[in-house]
Amino acid sequence: MTDKYDVLVIGSGPGGYVAAIRAAQHGLRTAVIERDRLGGICLNWGCIPTKALLHGADVAHTLANLRPLGFSTSGVQFDMARLVEFSRGVSGRLSDGIGYLIKKNGIDVITGTARLTGKGMVGVRQGSDTASPLTEYRADHIILATGARPRSVPGVIPDGDRVWTYFDALVPQELPKSLLVIGSGAIGVEFASLYHDLGSDVTVVELAPQIMPVEDAAVAGHVRRQFEKRGIEIHTGASVSALTVGADSVSVTVQTADGTLEERVVDRVLVAAGIQGNVEDLGLEEFGVEVDRGFVTTDEWCRTTAFGVYAIGDVAGAPCLAHKASHEGVLCVDTLAGAPHVTPLDKDYVPGCTYSRPQVASLGLTEHQARATGRSLQIGQFDLQASGKALAIGEAEGFVKTIFDADSGELLGAHMVGPDVTEQIQGFGIARSLEATGDDLADVIFAHPTLSEAMHESVLSALGRPINM
Repeated sequence: MTDKYDVLVIGSGPGGYVAAIRAAQHGLRTAVIERDRLGGICLNWGCIPTKALLHGADVAHTLANLRPLGFSTSGVQFDMARLVEFSRGVSGRLSDGIGYLIKKNGIDVITGTARLTGKGMVGVRQGSDTASPLTEYRADHIILATGARPRSVPGVIPDGDRVWTYFDALVPQELPKSLLVIGSGAIGVEFASLYHDLGSDVTVVELAPQIMPVEDAAVAGHVRRQFEKRGIEIHTGASVSALTVGADSVSVTVQTADGTLEERVVDRVLVAAGIQGNVEDLGLEEFGVEVDRGFVTTDEWCRTTAFGVYAIGDVAGAPCLAHKASHEGVLCVDTLAGAPHVTPLDKDYVPGCTYSRPQVASLGLTEHQARATGRSLQIGQFDLQASGKALAIGEAEGFVKTIFDADSGELLGAHMVGPDVTEQIQGFGIARSLEATGDDLADVIFAHPTLSEAMHESVLSALGRPINM
């Protein structure tokens, strides 16, 4: 007899394991199929270990800037292997924690590689031998949460040694003296900031006209200026036209925005040019699951084009963020379980965070996007140079920018760059969720002195009544 489940979840990342737990909470017999470690890419090779390494980079920055605070250090040594060990330990601990949650909620874990084998059927193969037999499982609902992987760049082939993906950049054998990063999205910018603070010479090559292409132009411009001030070399409108791997270095030809070819010799190259969904070898097309440009097509309820098959998280396309995956996991399961009051996800208002130095956080429309709607806008911006708390901690480079519909007061966008803004963006998210207007936010009392006061001042600026500027 084939095992029968109400819900089968393929993948145990932040979308998959959350979906499984939510299904169990609805009383549905649930199983998770995972070929590697519980927690998926985010926990094991993405969000969590990256932030652990970035914490080390923050410590390095603090140690290098102690004199203004009256401290001095000598003989401080850095061990890259110990920092990597710390990072891997954090990931391992959280993976074990997810195992506990899975067990606590009575969810079965099926180890192996999955593919659709029929209507409501999933076959699972143990190991990598494609000739080995499939064990089949039946389910009323199948949720694809298979995540994504680094996107390739023509002519640039990662080898795990001299040419890295972000997987390799998380577990370096040594700190490279020089690093060239291809791509300046969140992944590229975070690693550029991280490795520079640890002591590497860093160059960033971005094909788009600005770094951080999805961010507001003012934010991207500020980050670029701060990076260049730190000594990070940046080329936008540029590409890598040739790459040759040597025994102990990589020769890179960069075509700059004006067409000039410049040669670089670096220790390592990091490919950070985006990601693509893990859609291969799942049997999707055979059973009517539409795939568009490497991602599964879904509707507002996470349903694919095949009845009873759903997709959540990175495999379902942008924004490819862990918190979006978790939200979709709950949304998807609540929908299939018939829960009341389920509302679709507005993907334009999923917050995006980049944990570089400076940090970046945003949600909603950029100024360019907002102007393209034709609405009458109210735009406010508050510089952290006027923030008492930012000055007190020596981190006053940055600003908060807010965009409102002038007629309705609707918050259209919020863009923040500076210290700990990734911990503050949720304030604007809550405001947006509760449909707070600019006037509503202006009436909120923010504690003093805090970094978050800049949010309030930005709102007041948009309304034409700033106080501290």
